[in-house]
Amino acid sequence: MPSFDTKNFGIVSYQPEAVVEFPAGLPGFDQRRQFLALQFPDSAPLIFLQSLEDPGLCFITLPVLVVDQRYRLQVNDEDRRRVGLPVGRALQIGEDVLCLTVISLRESGPTANLLAPVVVNLTNRQAVQAVADDAAYSHQHVLVPEEAPVCS
Repeated sequence: MPSFDTKNFGIVSYQPEAVVEFPAGLPGFDQRRQFLALQFPDSAPLIFLQSLEDPGLCFITLPVLVVDQRYRLQVNDEDRRRVGLPVGRALQIGEDVLCLTVISLRESGPTANLLAPVVVNLTNRQAVQAVADDAAYSHQHVLVPEEAPVCS
């Protein structure tokens, strides 16, 4: 079983079939194509996309339905073909694909990128960051509204 020494999680062992591959890389990280989706009981439902090519590169993500239970996934035909997803039919989150929103940590609070989720084909583990055409979604969806009460 291969293992990989990460900056944030130490040495991680994994099965080769658990590797998620981005055939075109990720925007801004075009040369980083192989990732592990790591989830730990103490930080669930967070999923960490850990690069296998850069020990210091790790994206914090959440399943999109945790953020928006009524999320409408849109994946264009080019992205579908790139990762081997069928064209011309609706995709079912959790059945056909794993759909993750990338989390950004900001001084004003965490935000989720609902405009361009990470979509993983569950059959072949190929992935793409799919930019939605729907202006109803934001790349900075606020996760904790400012008016949320603070527990003390």
